[in-house]
Amino acid sequence: MNVPARQPSPVISDADFVAFRDYFYRRTGIRFADNKRYFVDKRLISRIEATGHTSFRAWFTAMRFQSSGEELSALINVMTVNETYFFRERYQFDALVRRILPELVEGRRRSDALRILCLPCSTGEEPYSIAITLSEAWDGLDDWDVEIVGADIDRSVLGRAREGRYRPGVLRHVSAEQQARWFRPLSDGRREIDADLRDSITFEHANLVDPASMARLGVFDVVFCRNVLIYFDDITRRTAVENLFEHVRPGGFIFLGHSESMSRISSLFVPRRFPEAVAYQHPLPSRSIR
Repeated sequence: MNVPARQPSPVISDADFVAFRDYFYRRTGIRFADNKRYFVDKRLISRIEATGHTSFRAWFTAMRFQSSGEELSALINVMTVNETYFFRERYQFDALVRRILPELVEGRRRSDALRILCLPCSTGEEPYSIAITLSEAWDGLDDWDVEIVGADIDRSVLGRAREGRYRPGVLRHVSAEQQARWFRPLSDGRREIDADLRDSITFEHANLVDPASMARLGVFDVVFCRNVLIYFDDITRRTAVENLFEHVRPGGFIFLGHSESMSRISSLFVPRRFPEAVAYQHPLPSRSIR
């Protein structure tokens, strides 16, 4: 019996790599250095083969002109890192409920909603952690309308975030009492987030470096933008921060990841050092920052 010969894997040339890298940078703000070549090539070949193409050029042309954008979403999914877990950098959540929210509601009208954005939100662990923290630790939750929005450039992780079903590993910092209260066990070993908690969070698609995409989200009092700016170059970091500045209310705050510093990027935001964590504040025009 003749066995069909296996087709050789597509080859990514130096010119292909540069073309892809420049395109991906324009669309996402993420630039891959030369030392990421193996990482990029491996994932490009997986997408070329998965879509039935035999060459980079055929796949690249089809992907760029696909009206649905499905392949671009799949590409972003394989090229970005979405690893996270519940209560990551918990001290920032402590600063939120102990310092920042009490400051934000001081003198504020009860009719004004407090809006919190998590961008990128990945598969939902961060916005759900914030919702649990507010429910358990902020006395003002019953008195204020709080909106939590999770946003991400990767559409596939947004679907998983909306499902709210998690493997035990990402729950390693969730106490047994919290798991019993906020999750229900599933037959496959995963745990599903409480339905009321899940329904309290809105998940949206957004690109941090695209002003039009950001405009659809509106304006927020607090933004968690953690561990994404490190993937950008200096120009794109400034673009991202300028976009964020337009979507944080005067007096509002941004939290970055522990290895990120706003002072190295822009002077638009003013650092505030709380006992629990550092945050960055959109300056108030009418009074000095305390």
